[in-house]
Amino acid sequence: MDSTRKFGKYRVEREVLDEQRLEEVTQRKTYADTHPSLTERLKDSLRCTLPKLKRSVMSSLPVLYWLPKYSVWDYGMPDLISGISVGIMHLPQGMAYALLASLPPVFGLYTSLYPALIYIFFGTSRHISIGTFTVLSIMVGSVTERLAPDMDFLKRNGTNITAELDITARDSYRVQVAAATTVLGGLIQVVLGLVKFGFVGTYLSEPLVRAYTTAAAAHAVVAQLKYIFGVSPTRFSGSLSLVYTLKDVCSLLPHTHLPTLVASAVSMVFLIAAKELNSFLSPKLPVPIPVELITIVAGTLISSFGHLNSNFTIAVVGEIPSGLSSPSVPDVSLFGEVIGDAFALAIVGYAISISLGKTFALKHGYKVDSNQELVALGLSNTVGGFFQCYSVCPSMSRSLIQETTGGKTQMAGVASALIVLITILKLGPLFQELPKAVLAAIVFVNLKGMFKQYSDIVTLWKSSKIDLMVWLVTWMSTLLFNLDLGLAASITFALLTVIFRTQLPTYSVLGNVPGTELYVDIETHREIPGVTIFRSSATVYFANAELYLEALKEKSGLDISKMIIYKRRQEAKQKRRERRAERRAKRQAKREIFQDFCEIDVDIYMAACQASVVEQLELGGFFTESITKRRLFASVHDAVLYCQNHRGATSIPRSEPSVVSICS
Repeated sequence: MDSTRKFGKYRVEREVLDEQRLEEVTQRKTYADTHPSLTERLKDSLRCTLPKLKRSVMSSLPVLYWLPKYSVWDYGMPDLISGISVGIMHLPQGMAYALLASLPPVFGLYTSLYPALIYIFFGTSRHISIGTFTVLSIMVGSVTERLAPDMDFLKRNGTNITAELDITARDSYRVQVAAATTVLGGLIQVVLGLVKFGFVGTYLSEPLVRAYTTAAAAHAVVAQLKYIFGVSPTRFSGSLSLVYTLKDVCSLLPHTHLPTLVASAVSMVFLIAAKELNSFLSPKLPVPIPVELITIVAGTLISSFGHLNSNFTIAVVGEIPSGLSSPSVPDVSLFGEVIGDAFALAIVGYAISISLGKTFALKHGYKVDSNQELVALGLSNTVGGFFQCYSVCPSMSRSLIQETTGGKTQMAGVASALIVLITILKLGPLFQELPKAVLAAIVFVNLKGMFKQYSDIVTLWKSSKIDLMVWLVTWMSTLLFNLDLGLAASITFALLTVIFRTQLPTYSVLGNVPGTELYVDIETHREIPGVTIFRSSATVYFANAELYLEALKEKSGLDISKMIIYKRRQEAKQKRRERRAERRAKRQAKREIFQDFCEIDVDIYMAACQASVVEQLELGGFFTESITKRRLFASVHDAVLYCQNHRGATSIPRSEPSVVSICS
């Protein structure tokens, strides 16, 4: 087999193009051409009103785009199977994650119903499953327990406070707190989406989101320990609350309720074994085995027939009302107390949503609109809050099931919502004897994937130390400062790393690949005598301009300050000589003036500037009579050829090279 490789060649012969000549050749449009007047823009807007209005309506309500094209024959059965599979997952997850939010389990079912229906109309992703999620649930739980602690709901016997807790009053107020937080968070998302703030997801890098969810998983574990061990620790809030809560739980371990611990252990062992079996058999099964549903059904039956609550005092879910609750206006007086938490929920929920949405969109070849996703998620939360739901976002596990079981469109969400609706209307009361320990075990086992994210530390150590620092700072701050302050600290640090990276870009001097117009790092290729080609990996702006200049001095080997001082001294000497010559000329015949030293002269040229950069330079008044567009060149090679030809043509000896700076 012939291992030689034939390379093609090309040859281009043209004149050297500076910016002024390039504009003449290409007939580049002027600023006035590309920026029409207000009157012209209004005329264009009026001419295009109807088409624009149609596009605006279609983009704001995506269901109008895909529903008329929906093919029941092609998509109906896959969406139905996928929706039923996801709906079955909603039931145990909804009830289990409601415990994380410190709410009665039925509100987890409400949260799995209403927001999912709203997203169908406004969302652009075809595969994500909107509903309860571990991280958001624990974030809501931190708010509800902070504003409605158990101590505020101890029953009074006359003037004495008893140890008996008014659970009904406490849960009712916690639902109000959760609903108010959710509505406010949803409104924040809608506003951010309308002002096209979807790019905010760019600053929530993958290391930040993964570290945040990993730390949130630790909060979720600690929150579930009381259900696992059957103890009643004090719930702390604020900084170091995780440490204090964990310390209190450890102090209560001698008082562990053994029947509850046994129920938790058995449930976890069964879930882990069943999930491993599910993973092993998944290639051979059309749909996954509903392990979690089987667990809660089995747990409910054993608890009901074994009378675990009355015989062994194992805590159970309790009363689950059948039917749907009527909508109610949230308590707006709570907005001031939860605005920080609402903002954190809005940002985290969106980051998870857009990350999952883009992942599936890339895999299946469609586009997800980041701004519309903000609006869709915001409306799902806002409307859901009126129906006593708490904050939602997609779940990775449910979304994967929806995608792998053949889901094609958002109609799969309709099928899953119907499963949840039937459960709320008819089957809810059947789960009243379900032990809370079983739900806590479901949460525990589902967190396994998040704890696997600790392997990111090894990966980031090899790939990027800065990303590793973002991961570690996010993880540590979220653990120590709680979820809301932790997010703020994490985003602040991530933005600082962006600034840090622009302050420490890579500077290099380029050399020519012999016989070509290519320019690469001088460490591996030869330098062009008399011409220094300088490149920066970062765009120059006010914050790094001084560093850019210092690097340019260092790389080019020029000490500009000394050169300027020397040049000024020479000019001063020349003026003094002229004045002395004038005085002598008045006294005698004229004497010959000594030829002055050649001034140290350095020419600066810019190359490969984009049209937008040139436009900014024009608007900023950069060009003058002495600095014209003749100093800008279409490419590095054009600038180098000009420098070589210009230097060769001049009769004045040059003591320093020309410098070509490449635009970023």
